[in-house]
Amino acid sequence: MNKQVEDPAPREGNGRENILIRAGWLVTLDDAGRVVTRQDQAVACTRGEIVYAGDPAGLPQDFQAGRTIDARDGVVMPGMVNSHNHAAMTLLRGYADDMPLMQWLQEKVWPAEARLTGDDIYWGTLLAIAEQFRSGITAFADMYFFMDQVAQATVEAGARAYLCRGLIGTAPGAEQGLREGVDLVERWHGAAGGTVRAGLGPHAPYTCPDAFIQEVLAEARRLEAGIQIHLAETEAEVEQIRAEKGMSPIAWAARQGILERPVLAAHCVHLDADDIKLLAETGTFVSHNPVSNLKLASGIAPVAELLAGGVKVALGTDGACSTNQLNMFDHMRLAAVLQKARTGDAAVVGAADVFRMATVDGAEACGFERVGRIAEGWRADLVVVDLTAPHMNPHHDILSLLVYSARPEDVRTVVVDGRPVMVDREMVTLDEARVIAECGARARRLVE
Repeated sequence: MNKQVEDPAPREGNGRENILIRAGWLVTLDDAGRVVTRQDQAVACTRGEIVYAGDPAGLPQDFQAGRTIDARDGVVMPGMVNSHNHAAMTLLRGYADDMPLMQWLQEKVWPAEARLTGDDIYWGTLLAIAEQFRSGITAFADMYFFMDQVAQATVEAGARAYLCRGLIGTAPGAEQGLREGVDLVERWHGAAGGTVRAGLGPHAPYTCPDAFIQEVLAEARRLEAGIQIHLAETEAEVEQIRAEKGMSPIAWAARQGILERPVLAAHCVHLDADDIKLLAETGTFVSHNPVSNLKLASGIAPVAELLAGGVKVALGTDGACSTNQLNMFDHMRLAAVLQKARTGDAAVVGAADVFRMATVDGAEACGFERVGRIAEGWRADLVVVDLTAPHMNPHHDILSLLVYSARPEDVRTVVVDGRPVMVDREMVTLDEARVIAECGARARRLVE
């Protein structure tokens, strides 16, 4: 595909240098997908790639570090992947709380979004990226509008992202939205050294008529693009689609041909056994958004059954207007404990399951290759988590601490594609104070 957007700087520059991390602990996944924890480790990176991870004694003697990060009192883990977000909805955080989904959308969110400008989206996205870095999130999937501005903010901040222009087929300007979505893919897919990916984002079955979906799919096939879509989020949606189409939203997506593409399906809360079988057979990825689903009273997704049925599940926060905070540690913990309570089985969906969902499975769901593990040849998306706080002690099980105890304030240093974006809790690639001030002023204007 012809790229019209060049990398912001050569890969040898752009803040990428030889990095050596000396880690008290390392938590990652092995070749078989099992979570492993190792003590006293070294991680070496060159030009955004991990070239060594293991015992410090085995570090190649010719490796020359331009930067050494001392994490001997902490744990190094792969950067986490937020597999569903509407990043610039940070501007609407706290604006529309304690309402069911359709009332929330129709009375509060959509009217406010109609007043958003491209500059608003740019600044709101930067705010989301800053918050995500502080939560150990190095990559995110986003479905919104003014996506050129989202892409620009992503590249400037040094994040990794899978971007789709949200498409609502029932809205005025639907065809223009589709043209913008196609343009996003043509201009941005593979940009910034591959840290930006792009696809098409039909919103949901109830906002995208069949004819419009076929237009979207024709472009997706032509562009060889993936799809992000909301599916089976509420009981009301399932009832509506069954009444109108005679089938579930998942079956509808399969019948339309959507599931023939690489699909990242957000929510998937209300499913039956046939739905789960379809998702598994088609290799569809599900983005589980536990906080948003609870807060909007949408329900609790059957994650235990999805995993047992062979469906790959990632974790997502959804937008900050519904989830309020982009905190992946909170989502890991809640994803695990909700399934234990829902099924009555304390052993179901354990710490290793949700850690995998938040890292390598999230990266695969977004189409990022060799992202989500700390191993030779994988991309250097790394997070240093402090182990010195009272709630992170004692150190019986480091994985358990990351899933059940850690908080965003424990994240100390973040590296994306070999580029430090936060060091010792200080942002490197963006002016956090200015971003907060800009977003505060813009948010006030939106709701005046």
